[in-house]
Amino acid sequence: MSERTSRSQRRGPMGHGPRNFEKPKDFKGTFSKLLDYLRPHRLKLIIVILFAMGSTIFSIIGPKVLGKVTTKIFEGLISKMMGTGGIDFDNILNTISLLITLYIISALFSYVQGFIVTGIAQKVSYGLRREISEKVNRLPLKYFDKVSHGDVLSRVTNDVDTVSQSLNQSMSQIITSATTLIGVFVMMLSISWQMTIASLVILPLSMILVTNVIRRSQKYFTAQQKSLGEVNGHIEEVYGGHNIMKAFNAEEDVIGEFSRINDELYNSAWKSQFLSGLMMPIMNFIGNLGYVVVSILGGWYAVRNVIEVGDILSFIQYMRSFTQPIAQVAQISNILQSTMAAAERVFEFLDEEEEVEDSASPVALTDVQGRVTFENVVFGYSEDKIIINNFSQDIKPGQKVAIVGPTGAGKTTIVKLLMRYYDLKEGKILIDGKDIANLRREDLRDNFGMVLQDTWLFSGTIMENIRYGRLDATDEEVIEAAKLAYAHRFIQTLPDGYNMEINEEANNISQGQKQLLTIARAILSDPKILILDEATSSVDTRTEIFIQKAMENLMEGRTSFVIAHRLSTIKDADSILVIRDGSIVEQGNHEELLKKNGFYAELYNSQFAA
Repeated sequence: MSERTSRSQRRGPMGHGPRNFEKPKDFKGTFSKLLDYLRPHRLKLIIVILFAMGSTIFSIIGPKVLGKVTTKIFEGLISKMMGTGGIDFDNILNTISLLITLYIISALFSYVQGFIVTGIAQKVSYGLRREISEKVNRLPLKYFDKVSHGDVLSRVTNDVDTVSQSLNQSMSQIITSATTLIGVFVMMLSISWQMTIASLVILPLSMILVTNVIRRSQKYFTAQQKSLGEVNGHIEEVYGGHNIMKAFNAEEDVIGEFSRINDELYNSAWKSQFLSGLMMPIMNFIGNLGYVVVSILGGWYAVRNVIEVGDILSFIQYMRSFTQPIAQVAQISNILQSTMAAAERVFEFLDEEEEVEDSASPVALTDVQGRVTFENVVFGYSEDKIIINNFSQDIKPGQKVAIVGPTGAGKTTIVKLLMRYYDLKEGKILIDGKDIANLRREDLRDNFGMVLQDTWLFSGTIMENIRYGRLDATDEEVIEAAKLAYAHRFIQTLPDGYNMEINEEANNISQGQKQLLTIARAILSDPKILILDEATSSVDTRTEIFIQKAMENLMEGRTSFVIAHRLSTIKDADSILVIRDGSIVEQGNHEELLKKNGFYAELYNSQFAA
């Protein structure tokens, strides 16, 4: 990988999140944060409320009108049977026309408020995704050392989609249900307060049952979202290293691990969906009990001429309309549980500790010469494990400095500290005498170029991949950088040359060719300070010669840090720092260190003992 590190992409090790089933830590807090995202859309929400109320009111009036029609037909039939009159069809047709008009207006209002709600939901999800994207670039590297990429992707995709869909479904339903409850209750009272009280007696029973179901299903909705993130993380990890998995015949282990995670997702999803599915049967059962009570009581009142026959029909329809929003509220509360579980994961990510902010009055870094000074640097990834211990070194502009040592000695850590991927525990790092802690990270990293062992190329043309080093570079400048990187010759032999598309896995060119392209990218970026980390460890000897020549062109006139296990590649370094257990144990050029016959000589001779 090579590019201006202000545009670098970094990857942490894969891992899996907690698997314990737990309720959201702060349901009310999460709900409050979600409301904050809706506040900018207050005016639209008011319009939605008005249209939802209008739609509901027009639909509520319908059963009352229909009841009057039924009463007129019933009375007309009785009059005709008694020979005293007949059915007034003109009046009935006029009433039916009015009824159809009411339902059409109600449908139009419902369409408008649905259109607005959809827009609000999509804008909220758009804002959340944008914030997550920006947040990713502000998180410290240590966050990606402990969280899987699949889990982060799940928060961006699954969790945000859950919030978006829930808002889209729930907002209009909540408004409509609330309006319907109030309106229907008023209409029921206008028909018969006695029947209204009788129908309400059964509601406490339904509320007790529904509340109990909600309480039990809450934890499973949270577990479902977590398991979904783990499944994504596992799949991303396995397919990212599919070749390695196949090479070690690990198919059964992978399938076993996936089955275990998938079983957890299945169990939590099954339980949450099963419990949520109990809502409607419970409400329908309670509603049917209410219909029996209303039918008996309504018939008795009709016989006594307390109410009209059509009022019984209207009341039954109102009662159905009354229990339906209660069932909807129960269903919405179910959806809200899933929404809160998803939203909490999103907000947890957005609330993660960010990199230490740049200085309020940053020091300008201009006309960089490339002098790098480490002063008593102390660092550890954790408080109880110090990796770099009292490291000091003064590197002059244009020097080529090699850093060698056994695995885990702290070689790459020194580079990460230089780039401010991590902040120091003690000491200072200076660039041209300026403390990097007082510099803006963007200004600091803009002066670095990196070529790493793990090359990074994106799906696109070779021309685009090289130009990533400096986006305003001309085609001629890109080609010149490729020539200096000894990449021009092999590019010309490829189909379509510089316009050849590199596929998503970047496996349609060799490892050595990829490395030459990353060097060309670094040359094009024209950095002041270079970091080369194991840049030749994955190529053959012939390709290594080309890469060495390309890197010589790249390092010319620039301060360079070279981390290498192949000690043959750093013989010409101006200074070699030998790191052991986070401290410099030896330093000097190649010949001087061999004459000392110390740790460096031991490392060198172990490589060339044959």
